[in-house]
Amino acid sequence: MGTLWFWIVSAMLAAYVIFDGFDLGVGIIYLFVARSEPERAQALRSIGPVWDGNEVWLLAAGGTLFFAFPLLYASAFSGFYLPLMIVLWLLILRGISIELRSHSIDPLWRTFFDGLFTLASALLAIFFGAALGNVVRGVPLGADNYFFLPLWTNWRTGPNPGILDWYTVLGGIMALVTLSLHGALYLALKTEGHLERRALHYARRLWPIAVLVTVIGVPATVFARPASLANYKAHPLDFAFPIAVITGLAIMRFTLGHASRLPAFLGSCLYLFSMLAGAAAGLFPVLLPDIGPDGHDMTIATAVAGPHTLRVGLVWWSIGTVLAIMYFCIVYWLFRGKVPTDAEGYGH
Repeated sequence: MGTLWFWIVSAMLAAYVIFDGFDLGVGIIYLFVARSEPERAQALRSIGPVWDGNEVWLLAAGGTLFFAFPLLYASAFSGFYLPLMIVLWLLILRGISIELRSHSIDPLWRTFFDGLFTLASALLAIFFGAALGNVVRGVPLGADNYFFLPLWTNWRTGPNPGILDWYTVLGGIMALVTLSLHGALYLALKTEGHLERRALHYARRLWPIAVLVTVIGVPATVFARPASLANYKAHPLDFAFPIAVITGLAIMRFTLGHASRLPAFLGSCLYLFSMLAGAAAGLFPVLLPDIGPDGHDMTIATAVAGPHTLRVGLVWWSIGTVLAIMYFCIVYWLFRGKVPTDAEGYGH
């Protein structure tokens, strides 16, 4: 049951990155691709019906983590208290910017909320990437399974790191680039006219940068945490994830010029899912590596909840997930197709 819940939490986090990742990406490139008021309204209408629903996966993943691995939840939310508070404020500011911008007719306030939308989206991507970098690299766990990290120390990985070092900053940059690409492909899929062509142009420019940070990120991960290769050596089938990463990049590259924008976007989804699944495969069964002198990692066995909790939770999780999937299917079906340039209102 512990292994099952490990992969459930991993899958829900991957779903969040894929779904909320494209509207974060839209926010990152928003000021660069949407250069007029009609284009900015069109870009916001492309995510208007779904952006808040996409964040359900983050809340669901946090709730699942709470009852499946309560020790990990307590340890991580205490050690990463400062960045988590920053993330919460960024989520709030991003939601405010989307909502209030659509209710303002003053050009100055609209410009302010546009800038806030882009800034909050970019910082969220960077913080999420740095957070994943911290989990992969490890933290100095104490005997009580708690830890404290300053915002930064000497920018090096090792026994006394900060939340920010060269590896976690690289993770933030990778997230910023790949989610920007994801958002550009989504905009190309959902919009038309000049906005579609400009989004496609940015996707073509971002793709080689995404390849570069991916090529750098793999050996950097091995250098920051050599143990990440152990599972791949023990289970050669795990190499399917790096192959899927390469496949996703190739699909994006060779379908960018197609009349249909869907294959390139699906290639981006495959790339993001495979990157996260590969990271989870490298960690399993460790939940939070310890880089302290004792080296007692927090594993599934030490952090998992009781059997009764897991069995009851599986029932309610299954019901909630089925309802969430039904909701997503209905919403994405109702708002399928491209956003018309002359549409009015919040959605399309």
